Amino acid sequence: MSHRVLTGITTTGTPHLGNYAGAIRPAIQASRQPGVESFFFLADYHALIKCDDPARIERSRLEIAATWLAAGLDTSRVVFYRQSDIPEIPELNWLLTCVTSKGLMNRAHAYKASTDANEAAGEEQDAGVTMGLYCYPILMAADILMFKAHKVPVGRDQIQHIEMARDVAQRFNHLFGAGKELFILPEAAVEEGVATLPGLDGRKMSKSYDNTIPLFEGGAKALKSAVARIVTDSRAPGEAKDPDSSHLVTLFDAFAQPAEREQFRTDLRAGLAWGEAKQRFLEVLERDLAPMRARYDELIAKPDAIEEILQEGAKKARATAAPLLAELREAIGLRRFRKPEAKAAEKKADTSAALPVFKQYREADGKFYFKLSAADGRLLLQSEGFEQGREAGQWIGRLKADGAAALPDVPASLAEGVSADDVAAALTALAQG
Repeated sequence: MSHRVLTGITTTGTPHLGNYAGAIRPAIQASRQPGVESFFFLADYHALIKCDDPARIERSRLEIAATWLAAGLDTSRVVFYRQSDIPEIPELNWLLTCVTSKGLMNRAHAYKASTDANEAAGEEQDAGVTMGLYCYPILMAADILMFKAHKVPVGRDQIQHIEMARDVAQRFNHLFGAGKELFILPEAAVEEGVATLPGLDGRKMSKSYDNTIPLFEGGAKALKSAVARIVTDSRAPGEAKDPDSSHLVTLFDAFAQPAEREQFRTDLRAGLAWGEAKQRFLEVLERDLAPMRARYDELIAKPDAIEEILQEGAKKARATAAPLLAELREAIGLRRFRKPEAKAAEKKADTSAALPVFKQYREADGKFYFKLSAADGRLLLQSEGFEQGREAGQWIGRLKADGAAALPDVPASLAEGVSADDVAAALTALAQG
């Protein structure tokens, strides 16, 4: 069975080394694996939250598209599109907004960071906070849930948004699923060690900190200049250095081979000068980036060719998005008017084709639950509460895989009037259906 991977980059600036190592590279690698369907998008709606300069957004979209293509993205294998070319996404954003609690949005890191900064400055708590910033996690959830992504490559600072997308999806499924899982619950995929790359000063590499290392902008000269500005300690050539306390080593590790990493540490402990260490890092970077930079320059010179690629990607994306949105509209009651007899016939057909179904959801106590219902909607099995959603999901997976053999171990209770044989029969029907 294939699984879907989705990722995107906000189009407010020029891609830097952290974007490449933390998102672009692992996502492209994942797209080459067998059994993987990959969705890549330019998050230009998200860009409007942070930027009101049209020229900057236009330029950034072009640069990011060229970057992904130059980095080896195979558009014959993946779906590559602009967020703003998919009208189903803002509509889904609204549907999700209508079921998302304000309390959940109050806990979002970006919003809390803004309010904390305002309070520290003695300003009104929500000064400068737009609804775009406040509702950012819902739009991100729409991006993910629209394409039923199983995995979302993100940095650690974005994990909360994936958890929020899961919460929103569970709420929607619970309210409108009627025995069917409308949305898949996504999981964050973090590449350990390089998911959040340090910048020149050791903090997370970010345009807001002005500590980035350029990926292609400015060519080899700009890359060399940035590497030279990486902050190191004051230990002189010949003095032993601690590799574990140097963010230069973290950067080196993100691009070097295992043997090179080990040798780099050995040489630093033996007194390798910081200048020579930076030169070695630059050589490792150029080995990877120089061929891509040449391809990038070619692409930037042909924006019409990039536009054609994105329009083709939008067609593929909408072929997935439109049917799901039609299903969601039907589920929430935004339906076409039909004759009563036609509606009755459809309901009968739906019932005859129905199967038992698992539902996973979160209750007001903050815990996660699952239940198994029969094809006719009767409750068969109700779980205990779990602290993490993945625990509930793991038990559902085990019941689906092992069937009745898993019943003695599962932390759940049979519904009143239901026997273990009833549950076993439902699990068998699911396996065969």
